[in-house]
Amino acid sequence: TITLGGNRHIDAPTNLKVGTLILNIIQDGTGGRTLTWDTVFKWPAGVPPVLTSTGSRKDIFSFICDGTYLYGLFLPDVR
Repeated sequence: TITLGGNRHIDAPTNLKVGTLILNIIQDGTGGRTLTWDTVFKWPAGVPPVLTSTGSRKDIFSFICDGTYLYGLFLPDVR
């Protein structure tokens, strides 16, 4: 779980292993924070999702890892 206090870049993780991962991203009280992703993250149609911009809101990402890439799915504004 990460609470954003500013715009951030998600770097490529080290020592990737085959499996699934869940990442909770929460906007701080200000909101409007953005994420950019390393190229190891792959998205449907090659388009990274846009975070919910409202303060204190949560987006959930799930990833399937093949040991090289992380294939992402996105659940926006989970309440």
